[in-house]
Amino acid sequence: MDDVSARGRFVWYDLLTPDPKRAEPFYTAVAGWGKETWNGPMPYTMWTAGGTTIGGVMGMPPNAEAPPHWLAYVSVPDVDASVTQAQSLGGRTLKPATDIPTVGRFAVLADPQGAEFALFTPAGTPPSHDAPPGLGEFSWHELLTTDYKSAFQFYQALFGWEMLQEHDMGPMGIYAIFGRDGARLGGMFNKTADMPIPPNWLQYIRVDDADRVAAVVEANGGTVINGPMDVPGGDRIAQCLDPGGAMFAVHALKA
Repeated sequence: MDDVSARGRFVWYDLLTPDPKRAEPFYTAVAGWGKETWNGPMPYTMWTAGGTTIGGVMGMPPNAEAPPHWLAYVSVPDVDASVTQAQSLGGRTLKPATDIPTVGRFAVLADPQGAEFALFTPAGTPPSHDAPPGLGEFSWHELLTTDYKSAFQFYQALFGWEMLQEHDMGPMGIYAIFGRDGARLGGMFNKTADMPIPPNWLQYIRVDDADRVAAVVEANGGTVINGPMDVPGGDRIAQCLDPGGAMFAVHALKA
């Protein structure tokens, strides 16, 4: 079922990792997630937050060129039409549009600067919701890129996202906050010369206490690479690597 009203909504998150069995207890400890098994053509472990499925975990393909990472899926009314549009805007198709029986249709793309993301058209009601994210849900989506203005124009055309604010971070440049229907979804900024990593999306998980969870990350084989620290507005974050090397972040709202 096409749902135009869900266009541009982040609806699903997959972790691609070399060791799913190690990732499962790690994220249970860090994010408080539960697990469910999807018995489709290929068995698949799904993450749950508050009893609602929000994503899943899968092993890295043997010939994978990308490192372990989180992949976010964005809802569109028609995956095939959006793939064609993305290509006309300078994006690349990494995995062509593919059906998941009884679930929907998806494709994996790279934006013109090289950051990876996925499209999803559900067979039924779109997953996720437009309410503020609860504990254990993904609450912020951050794009590190080489040209945030061009990247935003690409995503605006594809998903209808809005530019809500632009903050001057001094030597770090501009941090642009984007959203959908007036609600904040995340930020975009240009990487600096001392950032050797390629353009990518970083996903933030809402937690009750960023400092407490940062300690849990370290105690369970992960690494805190930045923070915990306050961000403008009073929220607190920590950016981390899980035991398999995938980057993610945790986000606690201002008390």
